[in-house]
Amino acid sequence: MVIQDISFIPLQAALTGGAYGMSKSLATARATTLVRLKLDDGTEGIGEAWGIPQVNLAYLPLLKGYLIGANVLDVEHVYAQMLAKHYHFGTQGPLLWSISGIDMAAKDAAGKRLGQPVHRLIGGKQAASVHVYASGGYLTENSAADFEPQIAAMAEAGHRAVKIKIGVSPASDEERVAIARRLLGPDVDIMVDINSNYTLDLARESITRLAPYRIDWVEEPLSPEDLSGYEILQRWSPVPIATGEALYTAFGFKRLIDRRAVDIVQPDLSLCGGFWQGRQIAQLAMLDHLRLSPHVWGSGVGLAAAVHFVASLPVYPHAGNVPRPTLVEYDLGTNPLRDTILKNPLKPTDGRIAVPDEPGLGIEIDWDAVERHALA
Repeated sequence: MVIQDISFIPLQAALTGGAYGMSKSLATARATTLVRLKLDDGTEGIGEAWGIPQVNLAYLPLLKGYLIGANVLDVEHVYAQMLAKHYHFGTQGPLLWSISGIDMAAKDAAGKRLGQPVHRLIGGKQAASVHVYASGGYLTENSAADFEPQIAAMAEAGHRAVKIKIGVSPASDEERVAIARRLLGPDVDIMVDINSNYTLDLARESITRLAPYRIDWVEEPLSPEDLSGYEILQRWSPVPIATGEALYTAFGFKRLIDRRAVDIVQPDLSLCGGFWQGRQIAQLAMLDHLRLSPHVWGSGVGLAAAVHFVASLPVYPHAGNVPRPTLVEYDLGTNPLRDTILKNPLKPTDGRIAVPDEPGLGIEIDWDAVERHALA
């Protein structure tokens, strides 16, 4: 079970249907890094490292120097050595992007080698399927015309929990949420995402306008660096506060959780440190009785990892009745890296995704599709 090789495959897919995104910027392409890890017996594991693919590639020689020759079950000790020795690099950036994807691939390979699904390796399976929310309602180059059709499509598809992008201005936020509530009806859960575009005063104004529409959470209302602002906002807000997609490792989440400055923590496994750090973040959240919902905005590999992760989490402090199940984000945007690079992409049915029970992540890569999207 010794690691023989690790390779990174940078991927990019242009958004031919038009740019879409958030309050700070629109995306014209989707990009990520596929991680391919090989054991000495030929077993391969697949992972996903988010961030800038070219930067991930620059880190690969350093990472391989530590990991080649290590037992795949010992990799978490190797990561700890790397963070300790290279503390000048910090934990907010490419080193953790790369470790995140390698950790996914290592768990995938270990599961295949042992004949066990990843959820059995990281805590055990407590659910046969996980609940999802549909992430859409994006800002576009012509949001005034494009927003309502996006919401109408959500309603027609029967999604019971959705998230929409806001954050242009408090007035715009109310307008978009009013449209969403009108089209989706009174019973659909609506979350909103500001993508850290507001200061505390603007976040308060927006939440005041939105509270009558029964919003389930306000995501990233403030910059991730504004811990004091989050603490004040969480104490004041009538709507739960969610954040964490831009935080790395349990250290970043601990500062937020210790101040009780959040209601729902949102680690991204392809960025925060993979399952290695995701499990520690989940433990911190459970100890402080906070909810968790992983951020997912990459390829089908990262989605599969999030499904295994959530399936492994205890429902504590709940027991037989779980009032608010842990949700996995399912992005509705055009995304060939999710829909084409897997031969068996995970798809929601009636608001749930079945948890794979095949060894590893339970996914099969379409290498022809990977080659089509690989950057030169």
